[in-house]
Amino acid sequence: MADDRLTHDRPATDPHAPATAAARALADERVDHRFKALPPDAEGRTVGELAAERRNLFDGGFTTPVLALSAESVAHNLALMETYATRHGLAFAPHGKTSMAPQLFVRQLEHGAWGITAAVPHQARVYRAHGIARIFLANELVDPAALRWLAAELDADPEFHFVCYVDSVRGVELMDAALRDAGARRPVDVVVELGAGEGARTGVRTEAECRAVADAVAATATLRLAGVAGYEGEVPDADHTKVTAWLRRLVALAAAFDAEGRFAGVDEIVVSAGGSAWFDAVAEVFAEIPALSAPVLKLLRSGAYVSHDDGHYRHLTPFNRVPEEGTLQPAFRLWAQIVSRPTPHQAFANAGKRDAAYDLDLPRAQVVRSARDGAERPAAGVTVTGLSDQHAWLATESADALEVGDWVGMGLSHPCTSFDKWQLIPLVESDGTVVDFIRTFF
Repeated sequence: MADDRLTHDRPATDPHAPATAAARALADERVDHRFKALPPDAEGRTVGELAAERRNLFDGGFTTPVLALSAESVAHNLALMETYATRHGLAFAPHGKTSMAPQLFVRQLEHGAWGITAAVPHQARVYRAHGIARIFLANELVDPAALRWLAAELDADPEFHFVCYVDSVRGVELMDAALRDAGARRPVDVVVELGAGEGARTGVRTEAECRAVADAVAATATLRLAGVAGYEGEVPDADHTKVTAWLRRLVALAAAFDAEGRFAGVDEIVVSAGGSAWFDAVAEVFAEIPALSAPVLKLLRSGAYVSHDDGHYRHLTPFNRVPEEGTLQPAFRLWAQIVSRPTPHQAFANAGKRDAAYDLDLPRAQVVRSARDGAERPAAGVTVTGLSDQHAWLATESADALEVGDWVGMGLSHPCTSFDKWQLIPLVESDGTVVDFIRTFF
């Protein structure tokens, strides 16, 4: 791997040093048939050796379909969100489920992230295997096997910082029983999840019920109440007014809990929210958090920004509302080859549901690369109308828009279901030079 691009030397005392070392070690993996689109003649090389060759995506032996991640756009997005979080006084634990890529986690940490957010135990295990020292699990954790693993991790590493949701008295009971059975020596830090309203997803629906959950936590020796959290993206019929009203409920809950002495003994009080659609509202309301009995960790968890997209998140990103703050750049492009041109107005490319996200929007044809001379032109009049398992259905306005052998570059919608279809993704500079490969663990 190109270490100067994905990792930087860090002092030995840096808490992120294990993650940096683990990311570098991924360069030693051998290239073989497990990894889609990699050059057949690279079989047996290490990933690092292949990256060092700096092959070109288009004439370096890569096969289609191939998903490419723009090196320049990833760097831009990382820097932009670091600047945004710093400007607004926010800590940042980007959701790792988006990419499940330890190399990108390291770059997020290098750009100021406090830690990485997870949703399920498997993700947390991947993070720990790759040296992540701080994990926020945005879910209630009631699986006894996972809690045994967590207890062992916490007991083995005093520097490991873990926080997760609680959203029910029964959940607290299950966590407590499992941790006691595991002989846990360190209490697990938990935050009460405030639900985003009736019809929303998880979370406690009323402040009275939040207090009942907090009382249940206080009655255990295995759990410690560290704050409150939730997900504003689940506010029903969300708009700025409704989202800010819910966020103010969350802040008021934190202040009330603190006034009641519920955070005694914690070094910092966690107040966390923030998906990829309303982090501007989170910044606005979290700026209003009053002084509490301990420093407040204002923790944002947005994750899709690292790659952004050409569909869903391009439309809903808060940067559309605050353009003076900057603009995220779509980093994905899926390249497929035209393999059939049965009629003047229909063509088929060799990428389908196994290769492209399709849960929110279909891919969008953006550019055509001629198989004759490599010249690129806009994909004018070319539309993706459907996906089969291994084919993209393309409609063309003119008979000469495409011919068999041409490459079509497509933009994707929804990063979370784009990353998870590829185990090793070329990181590509604007001229097509492949400078590294991003390993994912789904």
